[in-house]
Amino acid sequence: MVERVPMTQEAYNKRKAQIQEMENVQMPAIAEAIAAARAEGDLKENAEYHAQREKQGLLQARINESKSRLSRAQIVDPSQIPKDEVAFGATVKVMDLDLDDEEVITLVGDGDEDYDAGKYLITSPIGRGLLGKKKGDKVEIPVPKGTINFEILEITYEDL
Repeated sequence: MVERVPMTQEAYNKRKAQIQEMENVQMPAIAEAIAAARAEGDLKENAEYHAQREKQGLLQARINESKSRLSRAQIVDPSQIPKDEVAFGATVKVMDLDLDDEEVITLVGDGDEDYDAGKYLITSPIGRGLLGKKKGDKVEIPVPKGTINFEILEITYEDL
């Protein structure tokens, strides 16, 4: 089963532009650097040639991953989201019951995440744990370091 990747139209367009830049600007520049390194002679001991080939492989892997995400993209229209429960685009004020600390988490799609700013992927463990919950719900979310216990204090939606 193919896992859909929710994202806004803006994030989709941003990732598409990044792919075009990688394919049309960065990849040709690496190809030129490989050609220049190849012209220097013996390829067995040519560190610059091998470094550029490795760089080319890594860039191609990034292009392939980005194209895969776009092919699985599910464009989300914020106006169609229920406003009384946690869904894509929600800004959720939670109380961390273990630390007795309030946090604000915004659930975003691929390309919009910024964990330092509290923007979590909707497909992350925390995002999945909060989905569908309502104000006042207590939720236990398994994460790699253990379990997080939240109480949902407030759910708001802003334009994405």
